[in-house]
Amino acid sequence: METENIQGSCHCQTVNFEVQVDLEKTGTYKCNCSYCGKARNWGVMIKPNQFRWTKGESSLSEYQITPGSQNFYYFCKNCGVRICTRGFIEEIGGDFMSVMVSAFDGISPERLANLRVQLMNGHDNDWFNTPKVFSHL
Repeated sequence: METENIQGSCHCQTVNFEVQVDLEKTGTYKCNCSYCGKARNWGVMIKPNQFRWTKGESSLSEYQITPGSQNFYYFCKNCGVRICTRGFIEEIGGDFMSVMVSAFDGISPERLANLRVQLMNGHDNDWFNTPKVFSHL
């Protein structure tokens, strides 16, 4: 598959967005850090210029895990669905957006089941290696 425009939204449809990505080529990730483990994070990492809000940006709430961190998590203020994370991580090339796969609209379960998933060991600060236990992710 090639780069495509994928639409997404929160549960109540107040917030809508669009990403340009080749999901099959880019792949997705799941992480076991303290936050992602609780949120059951399943995301796709893209550059900020591949993402745009199409509706409801003023209805977002922002969360920062650690004061002073460069990573910000965005949720719909109305229904609470997490849409994405915006941040900066030097090791992955700087600025990034991580968009929740669960917020994409219209992607079949069969396609989701066939996406490549990188497992990240944030729990042990060994980010780019698979955790020893990962079936719960």
